[in-house]
Amino acid sequence: MNVNKRELCSDSGVCSSRATLKIAGDAVPTRHGVVSFLLAAFVGLLSVGSTAAEPESRGQGTGTWAEGRILVLPHAGLPEKELAKILGEHGGKARKIGQSDLYIADLPAHASEKAVAARLAHHPHLEFVELDYLVEPDFVPNDPQYGSAWHLSKIGASSAWNNSQGAGVIIAILDSGVDGLHPDLSSRMVAGWNFYDNNSLTSDVFAHGTKVAGTASAITNNAVGVSGVAGQSRIMPVRVSNTTGSAYISAIAKGLTWAADNKARIANVSFYGVAGSASIQNAAQYMKNKGGLVVVAAGNNGVDQGYAPTTTLIAVSATDGNDFKTSWSSYGSFVSVSAPGAGILTTTWGGGYGSVSGTSFASPVTAGVVALMMTANPGLPNTDIEKRLFSTAIDLGDMGRDPYYGYGRVSAAGAVQAVISATPALDIQSPVVLISSPYPDATVSGLVPVNVSATDNIGVSRGWSSG
Repeated sequence: MNVNKRELCSDSGVCSSRATLKIAGDAVPTRHGVVSFLLAAFVGLLSVGSTAAEPESRGQGTGTWAEGRILVLPHAGLPEKELAKILGEHGGKARKIGQSDLYIADLPAHASEKAVAARLAHHPHLEFVELDYLVEPDFVPNDPQYGSAWHLSKIGASSAWNNSQGAGVIIAILDSGVDGLHPDLSSRMVAGWNFYDNNSLTSDVFAHGTKVAGTASAITNNAVGVSGVAGQSRIMPVRVSNTTGSAYISAIAKGLTWAADNKARIANVSFYGVAGSASIQNAAQYMKNKGGLVVVAAGNNGVDQGYAPTTTLIAVSATDGNDFKTSWSSYGSFVSVSAPGAGILTTTWGGGYGSVSGTSFASPVTAGVVALMMTANPGLPNTDIEKRLFSTAIDLGDMGRDPYYGYGRVSAAGAVQAVISATPALDIQSPVVLISSPYPDATVSGLVPVNVSATDNIGVSRGWSSG
């Protein structure tokens, strides 16, 4: 087993996890303590093959999930033949998502996805099992009262632009596609992918992704239309939704993995329910390990979502022009920061402009701020960027981090200023590794889980080898 420094498992450097999968609909419990390694370890790389059209789905409303498949994360180092054996007992076959550790398990016809997931959730060699839920975009009807770019002045964007406009940073927009012909977006587009139809067609099929993209990256100072927060950043359209704007968790996980492998530094995911998905958190950690950051919308239900905090995602609630959380913005201990999300003037499908509201747009405001920070100090690690995003946020509500505003409302001016002359944290500590099982001097054979925790002042990542 190797412990590699600098690739963060968590901000505290502890490679451990404990969670109950909780997303819209029924929860599927997962059982996993500290990160498990396997003595008989094997790493396999398998590309995602072509896929057929999306299957029918079961359930109602936000409790809908895909028919014929579930999502599975095996413990680190589990040989693929062992995973195949585990899934085969239920008639399942594994498809790996890119180079990540996450798998889609295809089930036989008429199998109960919920029943299979419940049985597999307690398997000692699986970290978690999740239904492939259908999630919905997070936006609310337009509010003409806010038809201006008030959000840019609120976060101090013009001050930040004196030092950075996000030049060259690629923001992946995981959504319904993007109108790549829009005059305020066209020159910022880079190649993307369509994970719904499994092709390169990424035009907007629901008129949502174009609004999200413009909020983050509409061209600044071109005498046309509106300004995005990071107007010189690049837009990578990653279509994950169907024509009604909804997307399966598996498509988003594929999109995050692909974006990370194709030089995106930031990914924006403006769908309700993603912050509670173990699969999305795993895919986001994959991107974080490659130097990126994933920003997600908190949701528009106006309730405490009940999700646990995670270090893999930046979850964003929405504020209004008076720095109050909007009545419709969801909240909870998982919220990292807040950002303007009411009456955001942005690009719309077909070359137009409009005012939109929702945490769908608070999220790309934050993604744009992150792009400004990355350009202002290209050598600063993503974990340092994230920490300074949090530390410079304008504290609202209760002192410190709270469930309504997280660490506070983002400040582009403060965040960019904080990173301009910042240097990476010094590596002053060797990793400390604790193996809690098997116990010392224990005699073991076969496929045996090894429970390990590791800490370091910079960070640690999982590594394994056989023999």
